[in-house]
This record gives sequence, structure tokens and C-alpha cells, in this order.
Amino acid sequence: MEEFDSSTINSRSSSEPITEFSIFIEKLSPILSEMKDSVEVKDVPAMQKAVETLETDYNRAKSVMDSQNTQSSPAKHIERLIQNLGRSLGLVLFASHDVPMANKEKIEALCKEMMNLRFEYSSDRESEFDDEDEETEYEIEEKQEEEILVEEETRISTVDDAILQIKYGNEENFKNALLVLNGFVKDGMISDPRIIDEDVVKTLSSRLSSCKGKERAIIIQTLRHLILQNDQHKETMKDLAFLSAVVKSLTRDVEEQREAVGLLLNLSADAGVRRRMGRVQGCIVMLVAISNGDDPDASHDARMLLNVMSGNTQHALHMAEAGYFKPLVKYLKEGSEMSKVLMATALSRLELTDQNKASLGEDGAIEPLAKMFNQGNLEAKLSALNALQSLSTLKQNIQRLIDSGVVVALLQLLFSVTSVLMTLREPASAILAKVAQSESILVKQDVAHQMLSLLNLSSPVIQNHLLEALNNIVSHASAFKVRKKMKENGAIQLLLPFFTERDTQIRTGALRLVYTLSKDIQEELMEQLGYAHVHVVANVVSSSTSSECEKAAALGILSNLPVSDGKVTDILKNANLLPLMVSILSLSIENSNSTPTTMWLAESIAAILIRFTLPTDKRLQHYSTENGVIPLLLKLLSHSTETAKRNAALCLAQLSQNSLSLSKSRKLKWFCMPPSADAFCNVHDGYCSVKNTFCLVKAGAVIPLIRILEGTERGADEAVLSCLSTLLQDEIWENGCNFLARASAVHAVIRVLSYGSLKSREKALWILERVFRVEAHREQYGESAQVLLIDLAQNGDPMLAPSVAKLLAQLELLQDQSSYF
Repeated sequence: MEEFDSSTINSRSSSEPITEFSIFIEKLSPILSEMKDSVEVKDVPAMQKAVETLETDYNRAKSVMDSQNTQSSPAKHIERLIQNLGRSLGLVLFASHDVPMANKEKIEALCKEMMNLRFEYSSDRESEFDDEDEETEYEIEEKQEEEILVEEETRISTVDDAILQIKYGNEENFKNALLVLNGFVKDGMISDPRIIDEDVVKTLSSRLSSCKGKERAIIIQTLRHLILQNDQHKETMKDLAFLSAVVKSLTRDVEEQREAVGLLLNLSADAGVRRRMGRVQGCIVMLVAISNGDDPDASHDARMLLNVMSGNTQHALHMAEAGYFKPLVKYLKEGSEMSKVLMATALSRLELTDQNKASLGEDGAIEPLAKMFNQGNLEAKLSALNALQSLSTLKQNIQRLIDSGVVVALLQLLFSVTSVLMTLREPASAILAKVAQSESILVKQDVAHQMLSLLNLSSPVIQNHLLEALNNIVSHASAFKVRKKMKENGAIQLLLPFFTERDTQIRTGALRLVYTLSKDIQEELMEQLGYAHVHVVANVVSSSTSSECEKAAALGILSNLPVSDGKVTDILKNANLLPLMVSILSLSIENSNSTPTTMWLAESIAAILIRFTLPTDKRLQHYSTENGVIPLLLKLLSHSTETAKRNAALCLAQLSQNSLSLSKSRKLKWFCMPPSADAFCNVHDGYCSVKNTFCLVKAGAVIPLIRILEGTERGADEAVLSCLSTLLQDEIWENGCNFLARASAVHAVIRVLSYGSLKSREKALWILERVFRVEAHREQYGESAQVLLIDLAQNGDPMLAPSVAKLLAQLELLQDQSSYF
């Protein structure tokens, strides 16, 4: 028998239908004869009946064609005749499911070719045919054939035809039949033996990977219903290829995704199926994603499936990698010792996000890990510690670590001299470094002293972790007693050797710790530090290899040294530190690089500049201004922290104190070159400049100082008012008052009375007393000040009473003889 070419089935020209019909009849004739004579057919009643139906349709089709004018027969009718024969042949194939048949594959190919046949026919020609004599014999036969077609179209709603179209139909027929079959299955109209005999599950499963979206969802839904009717159907769906196709549907639209998750859940009772599911790439990742999705049904089924699959430890690990940690935590709590170690080891190696760490903490991972460390063998201890170290980097987990009771055990481990436990000391010290971020650590007696005593007995890695822990402990606001005790126990002297360590982190950690400890002991610091280590610290700042954080810590220590110590100043000057500090800070401000470290740098440098601008040393002040200190201080007034602004204002105040004595009177006649008119200063009544007389007016410092008073931060007010006060010295007070009034400074000063500190209010009252000596200023600003002054008189600090009374008297609101004086 010939092999048929299916490439011709889609489209035929209008001249071919009769020839094609003849070819199909020729191909079908020997097949039909062979079936009629077959003993196997006669032994199977269903198959015999199907062959009889095929023979009847065959004879009817031949009769129609033999009795009509074949040259004018419409293509549409011939196409239907051939398709009908194809369906009948398909029914024979269905009936022969368990019967051996020769050339079965070729018969299936012929069936498919006949069912999918399409001709291209002209509507004009069809209408011509319709206009022929209605009483012709052909017309009678046409009506008979139409009756057959109506009957056949009715059969498409039967189970047999739906299955036939599923197996052999083209894309459009398959789509329609799939909907029909889905309805039959839902309504329970197909018996299980029929489903099994016709390989319906196998057919649907094989079409899953080649269908489009909507059809895929219907196939999966149909298979789910079949499974619910009979578990036996699952056997056909257990192979890896099918499961892979279903997993692909997890990545598609919501409806298909929902059906796919449900089908996988239905199949998951079998351990082998679960194992194969886990092997399909992306399966667990997609299930985790769906479990967190918005579709409640899909999310529920995905969580159920993940729970079922988590019985396999490898699956649980893959779930953890995908960010689903509940199974892993369950193993840590309830698993065997081996599985606990496996999970803890995996956890320590995962690259966890902060969200992952938070989930693990919330799911309860820390307590069983702490229990493993306390009670397990060496392998369990190590895996648990490494996992805890990973989780400890999230601040929310720190209190959980403390509550787990692991801190005491970690400290004991650090003091252990047992060789087998030495490998555990590094992760233990790393965890303690993070735990020390919580003030709860302070309730542990002498924890800081214990860590400090271990510094010289530890490896560099552990030293670094211990220094981090100590820095965290001493930085707590409530750690004053701890800092005091550490200093009393010689902590600073113990840390000094680490200033010259090769390891940058250790060096930086030691410098930071000494900086924090030195804040409260400026006078005692030199005794503990010594001039030799001032050199060492200065060299850290000037070294090109020092990190920014290391320089900030070194500058912080230098800023805590007493400013009155001239020898320290000489050391810093000889180390060329001043121009270096100006360069470092200028670059930081220009780059607008505002980080905690750069802010620390700015505060420390501004504090050190107080030493270089002391009013008692004009030569040193000149040295500072020649190195660009004043422009830098002005930048700090506008671009820095509250502390840095305060220190900058103090530096400017110290410089401004000498401006009057340094300015050149215009009455003097001994100038080599007459100064320009721009150099004349109305406040100092002489010729001023920034570099030579440190004049605030010429430097343009008053406006940024006023802005600080007008701002919301109050920490720099006192220093700013001290600075402005230098313009109101006895010899120039009136000039200064007029200048401040023109600069709109008076309102800003009055504003301080309502919210400033006691010291700030004292300075504001001192300035206002001088301003209100001038009648014009009393008239302009008196009314806005009097409400605040009266409130201060009634509710303010008693120490302010004399100054307030004096101002009220100036404003004629109080007798000079008042008891307020």
C-alpha cells in the first residue's frame, strides 16, 4: 500500500476535486476489502460494526459521484464526502484499539489526510450549479448527500467524534473538539474504560507542549477532572517530558498557571513524581513565586505543593534558594542531626538579602541554630555558628540572638583553649560584633572588659571583630559607665600598639575606639597618649595609604586633645597638617560627598582649627588664614553638620576678636601705597582684609551666620552669637549695631529669645542691649522684642532676669529702679 503525502491536504485548486476523490477511493478500496476479509475484524463486534459503517459510507459516496454530472459537481460537496469517509475510517481505528492491524500507521495517515482535506472552490461556480434544473437526477442525489452531512454534523457532538477530532483533526477541529470533550468529562459522560481504551489521556498529554495558551489551559483542566474521576489516569502523566510541559505552564497567564499548579498538586502524592518535578528546571522557583502571588487559589495550591515536596531535603534546599524558608526552618527544628547540619550549612552559604534574613528570623530559624551550637557536636556547632553569623548582619535579628541566650556561650568559646574549638572562634567573634549593636549587651557584666582582654591573644580576624564589637558597645548613649571603667583599666594604653598595625581594619578599629574613649577626658588624654603617639596619629592623617575612615578617626583623636597644649600644636604644624586638612575638607565639600565619614571629618577638622585660630596667638592666626582657613570656615557654615557649624563659628569668633587691633586707621599717613576705598570697613572704622585683619565683614561671614540663627537647628546658636558679638566691642559697638541692622540680623537675634538655650539667650540679650542703645533701633525692633522679653521676665530662668530688666527699662517698659536689678 502506498504512503500518503500529507502536505497536500490543506489546499487544492478547483480543477482537482474529482481527481482527488478518485485517488482517495482507490486508496481506500483495498483497505476496506482487507478489513472485510479479516478474521480479527469478525471476532470483534465493535470493529465489525465500524467496518460496516465505513462500507456503507463508501458505497454511498461512490453512488453519489457515479450518478451525477461529474464535470459540474461542486468542490464543496466532494470535500465533505471525503471528510466523512475519513471520519468513518477513524471510527474503525478507534474500534481496533486492542486489535493487531496491518499497515495501521499508514491507515492513520490516510484518515488524517482525508479529515483535514480542503479545496479552493469558487462561489460563482457553486451558484451556477445551483441554477441548474431542479428536477435533474443529480438534484435528488444532492439532497440525499446533504441529509448525510447534517447527520454527520450532528455526530460531532458525540464522544466518538470528539475523540476522533482530538486524535486526528486539524488545528481548528482539535480546538472545537477539545471544548466538547472537556464538557463531556466535566459532566461525567465518558466512562473510564473508554478513556483508557482510546488513549485519551496520552493523546491530550502529547498535545500539551504544542498547543496555544487557551487550549493548554483546557487540556490541563480536562486532565485534572479525569484524575479526580480515576487515579489510574495518573499513570500516563508521570513521565518527565509531560511534567516538564506542565511546569512550563507555570510561567504563563493566570488561568493556565492556576490549572497547572492544581494538576501538579493532584499528581504529587507519588514520591517518584515529586522527585521528577523537583528535577524540572525552574519548577520550585515558579512555585515559590506563585505562592507569593495574588491569585488565592493558585497561591494556596502552590504552598500545598511546596509543603508536600519539602519532604525531600534537596527540594527544601532549592526552596530556600528561591526565598521560601519554612521547610528549611522546619528541618532545623524537627529534622535529624544530619539534616539539621545540612540545612545550617546551606543557610550559611546562601547569598541572603535583608528581606531573606528577616523572613528567617520571623520564621524562627535563630533559636534552633542557637540550640545546635549549644548542644551539637563540632560539625553542628560550626554549621550553626556560620548560619547565625549570616543572620546577625541584619539589625532586626540581633535581639533574637540575645534572647536565644547565645551571647554567654559565645564569650565562653572565645576564652576556650581547647584546640578543636579554635575554628569556632572567628564566627563567634563576628556574631558578637553584630550583637554589640544592641544596648541589651550592656546588661552582660564586664563583657567589654572581657573582649578587651582577648585582643592581644587573638588572630587578626578575631581582633578585627572584637574591635568592631567594642566600638559598638562604647558608642551606646547609656555606656558612660562602661567607657569610664575601660579607661580606668588602661584601655587606651592597651590600644596604642594597634595604631601601627599593618592591617588597615584593625588600625582603624583601634583609632575609632580611642577616639570614643577620649571624648570625655581631654586633659587626661595627653597623659595616656603621649607626644610620641600624637606624631603617630598625625602621620596616619598625612599617609596616602590611610582610608577616609582611618583619617577621620585620627583627626577625631587630635580634635579631643587640649587646645592649650602648644607642643601638640607644634607637632601638628610641623607635620604640615593644616594645609592637608584644608585640602581634604575643601575636596569633600566641592564633591558634595555627604556621608557619615565625611561629616565626621568635617566636625573633627573644624574642632582642630580652633587650636590654630586662638586669639592669643596672632602669628598662628596669620598662618591659618594664609592657608585658606577662612574661606573653608565659611563653607562649613553652609554645608556641614550642626557640630561643624558651631566649631566653624567659634574659629571665626576667635579670629574676629583681633580684627579691630589689626585694622589700619585711615588717619595714619605712612601707607606705602594708599589702600583702595573698598578696603575700608565701616564697622572697624579702618582698612580691613580677610587675610590680614580676619574681618568678618570683608569675609562675607555675617549673612551665613544669620542664616544659622534663622534655621531650625539650635546647636550652633551660642557660637554664632559669640561671633556676632565681636562686631560690638566697646570701641565700635555703634558701628556694629548699625551694620547688624542693615544685615537684618536683629530679628534673628530676637528670635533666639523664644527657643534658645540659656547661654544663647544670655548672648542674645547682651547683643540686644547694645542694639537698643540706639533710639532708631529701639523704635524699629522694640515692639517685636517686648513680648518675648515680658515672657522671659515672668517665666524665664532667674539668671536672665537682670539682663531682661535692663532691656525692658531701655524700652521704657520698666523703671530703672526695679527690683529686677
